[in-house]
Amino acid sequence: MARSVGSSVAVAPGEDMDDSRFRIRPYQQILSSCSGALVTSLFMTPLDVVKTRLQAQQKVLISNKCYLYCNGLMDHICPCGPNGPMAPSTISKRPLHFTGTIDAFTKISRYEGVPSLWSGLGPTLILALPTTVIYFVAYEQFRIRLKELYQRRKGRDAELPIWLPLLAGSSARVLAVTIVNPLELIRTKMQSEKLSYREVGQAFRSMLRVQGILGLWKGFFPTILRDVPFSGIYWTTYESFKKHFNVSQPTFAFSFAGGAISGGVAAFFTVPFDVVKTHQQIAFGEQFLYAQNGDSKAAGPKKPVRSIGTFETMGRIFQMNGIRGLFAGLTPRLVKVAPACAIMIASFEYGKNFFYRYNVQRYQERKDRVASGSGDSSV
Repeated sequence: MARSVGSSVAVAPGEDMDDSRFRIRPYQQILSSCSGALVTSLFMTPLDVVKTRLQAQQKVLISNKCYLYCNGLMDHICPCGPNGPMAPSTISKRPLHFTGTIDAFTKISRYEGVPSLWSGLGPTLILALPTTVIYFVAYEQFRIRLKELYQRRKGRDAELPIWLPLLAGSSARVLAVTIVNPLELIRTKMQSEKLSYREVGQAFRSMLRVQGILGLWKGFFPTILRDVPFSGIYWTTYESFKKHFNVSQPTFAFSFAGGAISGGVAAFFTVPFDVVKTHQQIAFGEQFLYAQNGDSKAAGPKKPVRSIGTFETMGRIFQMNGIRGLFAGLTPRLVKVAPACAIMIASFEYGKNFFYRYNVQRYQERKDRVASGSGDSSV
């Protein structure tokens, strides 16, 4: 029997959080994932702002025109020019010199104000919230449906296979990326050209005219190549972690630890794809943010630019820097991804447990009303 960890509602024999009588509804999954995305963004944005500022100071950015902004939930291409969120005019009148992470936190807070640590939070949430909702709700729905199908064939007491969370997580990520990828491109264009919401339609039509319908999914393959394996490995590790300790209702601390471990494992195995995706996003950002905006210096002669494929990019990185090049940034990625995954899954599981207890209570109240003859005759 699965046990409940740190929960006031025990899971009775034969019952679990996937029981159709009590399991959380889609709208409850949406609320849980929204709260998780908000909490994760609030905690992770300052860390990424400091990391980006340190990178800019040390001149280790891949490009001087664009940089990749990530808060653990989403990746964003941002311009480094005078209109970019990291431009000197938006950072401070006098550039600050940082000696390390703690020094950067201290000086940014002192000279630029504490709110500067959350610069870029708004645009991040605009896309992070719907993406996270789609991803986590889709995962829960896929997992439950696959579990039901498997138990119909093998029996309710059959042990669930390891491929179930792997398939559910991978499918959920494909769905989320497919839906959100066009929105990310449009949002990037809006930020780079300072477009109003009324001009979004015009930008959308212009993009379709220049690049065609498939242009809305540019960068889709490298994103899938990194995010789908990450998602599959992450959910497989996390569900195995819960299964190993025989936990069905994890506490916040248990989910936090499981999320950190699972995120670290998934991040390690997908670092090469992350490196390739970063290179391709930066290259695409230069073309998308500058060449199409009429920046003659950035665009150069107007001639077709051949896109470099994922494996070709990987081959070039390997030729230049060897295997170490494909695992560049492993430590910063682990430091960033592990806590982000931990905060997100812990917040999501906390929301699930809250709504599960609420559903159990409502079910029991309806059952009591029926038993006392004051309610409906059916439950």
